[in-house]
Amino acid sequence: MPRSLKLSIVGLVGISTLVLISTSLVCRASGRIAIEFDGVPGTSDPEILVGIAFWCVVCLLASALPVRMPRGMWVAVSTAPILAAMTLGGPAVGAWVALVGTIELRELRGDIPWYGTIANHAGIVPPAAAAGLVATLISGGSQEPLVGLLGTTVGAAVLFLLNLLIVSWLLALRTGQPFRQLLLGDARVFATNLLGLAPLAWLMAQMYAVAWWTSLLFALPLYTTRLAYHNFIEMREMFTQTITALAEAVDKRDPTTSNHSRRVMEIARDIGRVMRLGESDLEALEWGGLLHDVGKIGVRDAVLLKQDKLTKEERAQMNAHPVLGAEIIAPVTRLSRELPIIRHHHEWYNGSGYPDRLIGDEIPLLARILHVADAFEAMTAARPYRMTPLTTEQALGELRKYAGVQFDPRVVDAFVKTDWVQDVADPGRTPQPRLIPLISQLGNRVASTPSTPDPN
Repeated sequence: MPRSLKLSIVGLVGISTLVLISTSLVCRASGRIAIEFDGVPGTSDPEILVGIAFWCVVCLLASALPVRMPRGMWVAVSTAPILAAMTLGGPAVGAWVALVGTIELRELRGDIPWYGTIANHAGIVPPAAAAGLVATLISGGSQEPLVGLLGTTVGAAVLFLLNLLIVSWLLALRTGQPFRQLLLGDARVFATNLLGLAPLAWLMAQMYAVAWWTSLLFALPLYTTRLAYHNFIEMREMFTQTITALAEAVDKRDPTTSNHSRRVMEIARDIGRVMRLGESDLEALEWGGLLHDVGKIGVRDAVLLKQDKLTKEERAQMNAHPVLGAEIIAPVTRLSRELPIIRHHHEWYNGSGYPDRLIGDEIPLLARILHVADAFEAMTAARPYRMTPLTTEQALGELRKYAGVQFDPRVVDAFVKTDWVQDVADPGRTPQPRLIPLISQLGNRVASTPSTPDPN
C-alpha cells in the first residue's frame, strides 16, 4: 500500500471517529425515528434504537448489490435510506446508519482488503453527518413539506459532493489515476443518483412517520433504480466491447498491426489526460482511437499488405479509408463525437494532409491528438513496408522534427509528458515554420466569404 494512501486512510479514520463521537454527544436523535412498541406515551431510548436498527437493516439490503462504474467507483441505492434516516433522526443517526448500513457482500466474502473496508466506511461517515447537519439547519424543525424536501435535497447534495471527493482521492492514490478524471468521470451518474434518490428518501421518511412499515413499500422503486444503473453500465460495456471487437477484426487483417487500434487509443487517452481534457473528450478519444482505421475494411489486401511502394492509384485507395470509416460510423448517432476524429486523423498541421486539407486549428483537436498517437504507434511497430520498427527515441525525434509541419506542436509537447516516452532523450521543440495555406484552401475561403456590395 502506498504511504500516501496509508496516511490518508489513518487520517480519514481519525476524522470519522471524531465526527461520530461529537455528533452522538451533541446532536441527540430525534424521536421521529422511534418505533413505538411498549404502549407508553412518548418515545424511549429503546424505541429510538429500534428505529435506528430498522434503517440500518434497510440500508444493508440496499447496499447488498452495488454497481461498478466505468472508472472503478461503486454506486448503490443505499443513499436513499441514509438520507431518510438523516431526515428523521438528525446528523448522528445519519452517520451511524451510514457506518453500519453500508456493509456489502463483497466485504463479507473478503473480496475487499481490510484497509479498503475501513476506508469505505470511514469515508461515508463525515459526509452523512455533514448532510444531516445541513438538512437540520435548513428545515429548522419546520413541519412544512416543501421546507423538509429542500433540506433533504440540499443535504443529499452535500453527501454526494463530500463522498465523491473522498472516494476520488482514495481511488486516485490506490490506482494512480488522475484525481480530476476520477472526480468528473462518473459525476453525471452520481448526480443522477442524487436527483432521483433525494425525493424518494424524503417520501420514505414521511411515510415512516405515519407508519414505520409503509417505508418498506419503497423496496421496489429502490430495486428498479439499482436495476437501471446495472442495465446502463451493462449496455455501455457491451457497446465498448463491440467497438473493440470491430477494431481488432480490422487490425487482424494485417498480422503486423495486431492491437494497433488499442495501443493508439491508450496513447491518445494519455495525451488527453496530460492536456486536461474533459471526460466526454477522453471517452471520444477512446472510442475514436479504437475505430480510427475502420475504413480499412474497404481497402483490398493487395494494397493494405503490399510491401513495395504504392502506386498513385493504390495510394488514393489507401488514403480514402478515413472518409470510408466516417461513412461507416455516421449512422451510429451515439458516435457523432467520434466522426471528426475518424475523418481527420490524417490531416497535416500545415494543410497538406487528407482528406480535406485542413490547416492548423481547423483540424479538430481530438483528431490532432490521435494523429500523434497513430504516428508514434506506427513508427514503433513493424509494418509491411518497414519490418524493422524505430526505437522510442527515434520515433520521438521524428515527432519533434515534424511538429508544426505534420503534427500540432502542443500535442507533441503533451505527448512528451506521458509515460510512453518516460526517460527517453527529448531533442526538444524545433523552430516552428510559419503555416502557409494551400492555394486551394485560400480559394475555398474566398469562395465562402460573403462579398461586400460596391458602394459605387
